Amino acid sequence: QVQLVESGGGLVQAGGSLRLSCAASGSIFSIDAMGWYRQAPGKQRELVARITNGGSTNYADSVKGRFTISRDNAKNTAYLDMNSLKPEDTAVYYCNAAGLSLHLKGIVYWGQGTQVTVSS
Repeated sequence: QVQLVESGGGLVQAGGSLRLSCAASGSIFSIDAMGWYRQAPGKQRELVARITNGGSTNYADSVKGRFTISRDNAKNTAYLDMNSLKPEDTAVYYCNAAGLSLHLKGIVYWGQGTQVTVSS
């Protein structure tokens, strides 16, 4: 019932910028936190950035100072502004949302992912 739809991925040159968006829709009681994860071929999925309902943020060391996560709680939408992109940022980026179902059960949702490719 809940869908997370990512958009904004694509091909960009090193040093460029992209903005990823993640919109949550469907039947959900509330969303406590939203975040972005990424997974490169042959590597484990890793946390990129996360933001809570109260605005607290957490970033991977590799993206600090370059990426910024934001959230529109009313729209249940998260954004990831990526600047000074590097080839090592190339990965599939997945949106994540943690919240409460209509039965007030804690649940985690994942988007299908959007490809970000950074060329040298």
